[in-house]
Amino acid sequence: MLPELDAIAARRKRLGLTQSKLAELTGVSQSYIAKLESRRIEPSYRRIKAILEVLESLEQRSEMRASEVMTQDVVSVQVNDPVQKAVDLMRSHGFSQLPVLDGDKPVGSISERTIIERMIYGEDRGTIPRRPVSEVMDEAFPQVGEDAPISLLTSLLRVYPAILVSRRGKMIGIVTKADLLKTLG
Repeated sequence: MLPELDAIAARRKRLGLTQSKLAELTGVSQSYIAKLESRRIEPSYRRIKAILEVLESLEQRSEMRASEVMTQDVVSVQVNDPVQKAVDLMRSHGFSQLPVLDGDKPVGSISERTIIERMIYGEDRGTIPRRPVSEVMDEAFPQVGEDAPISLLTSLLRVYPAILVSRRGKMIGIVTKADLLKTLG
């Protein structure tokens, strides 16, 4: 619990809150917040819990959402397209993976890694480009709503190379690690 206590002042400042405003939101005095941040009091569990809950709530509201970081123009391939089309699209757009659609419904994904693994593990290099994407695709990327917080996106991107963003069941964008890096600048 001590690391969280030490982080209260930093979290408050990151949110642009004064000690007075945080005190008002949590039902304590400004002097209590000042003493807490300077470690001059031994706080009660109940008060600390209330302060941390307010900070958490404010951080979640101020957090970026999927719709703010996504790429809207999703480059994709259809299940019946030849693998060569996926390779050409990845090469021309500088992507390493693409969603695979059946009409407008995401049903899989295809990546450079998957295609290269097929080549390495003995499939005839001459036939791979002509095969339909459906024969070499991987599982579909996970989907989130446009209001999904960036913290969820970062967690998913630890496991998946991309995340599809949808609105009322319709794909409206995609988020990759590169999209998250753009938020730093």
